[in-house]
Amino acid sequence: MRYEKNKFKKRRLKKKWKRVLYLFLLLILVGTIYSYYQYKQGLLVSGDRDRGKNKEYHFNGKRDQYGGANILLIGSDAREKENSRADTIMIVHYHPEKKIFKLTSIMRDSYVDIPGHGKNKINTAFAYGGPELLRQTIKENFDLDLQYYSLVDFQGFVRLIDEAFPKGVEVDVEKRMEEYIDVTLEPGAQRLDGEHLLGYVRFRHDAVGDFGRVQRQQKVVKELANQFASIGTIPKLPKLIGVVTPFVNTNLGKGDLISIGTDYMTKHGTIETMRVPIDGSYTDMRVSGIGLVLNIDFEKNKQALHEFLKE
Repeated sequence: MRYEKNKFKKRRLKKKWKRVLYLFLLLILVGTIYSYYQYKQGLLVSGDRDRGKNKEYHFNGKRDQYGGANILLIGSDAREKENSRADTIMIVHYHPEKKIFKLTSIMRDSYVDIPGHGKNKINTAFAYGGPELLRQTIKENFDLDLQYYSLVDFQGFVRLIDEAFPKGVEVDVEKRMEEYIDVTLEPGAQRLDGEHLLGYVRFRHDAVGDFGRVQRQQKVVKELANQFASIGTIPKLPKLIGVVTPFVNTNLGKGDLISIGTDYMTKHGTIETMRVPIDGSYTDMRVSGIGLVLNIDFEKNKQALHEFLKE
């Protein structure tokens, strides 16, 4: 009698776990369908343009010596000629096991050795040989491996901001800005749409030049990351990836993008930032045929960068 009773309980328990398993699989299926639908909706928002994928790049990247997956982030303007220099050079440091996120900006006027091309500004490496030559240049000068690259058309940034933040992003604009950015910004705290926010992070025609621009870019990236890291943004992630996909050329898979984005959103952490060259490690120098460059102390900057990544 007791045996039959135990056998009946086991059957009930087995049925219960089957129902739980079926429900779990159903939720996964619904989530997958929803994510795919949102992704396709994002593509529709951006239209049929495929500006970010016109060219395939070979990229011989790998993880760095600290186990990090470094992403070379290159900002460009598709309105410029194809072999234009990189407008923005950043490295996103992501450690999958530690869930650590860091950001390094490399000044585009840094005077470096470009493999096979001699010395020049680092942003010319992209014009000479795309993301792969820029990767090699960073490896040769700073001994840092990069696993991924993302070449971002600035119009993708505009679409992403307008979709993710319909009311704009709050920014305290420190001065009037209008030269060479296609918009006019007045000083003061305000909400900026994608086009005006792009103008804010690209402005550099003042006394501090590119240094001020890099500082603004890092400030905006950190602010956007903080706003993205909310529980309300996670369901939007597939659609947001769909929005920017036509404007991005990358060797990151969509699954990688969702995984990295979800890791950051669930971590609710902060992004640490640094700039190369660091303060006190460079001098201004004029080079014939090239113009004004940053003549940097490579040992100081290499040491600072690696200490930043090891922490």
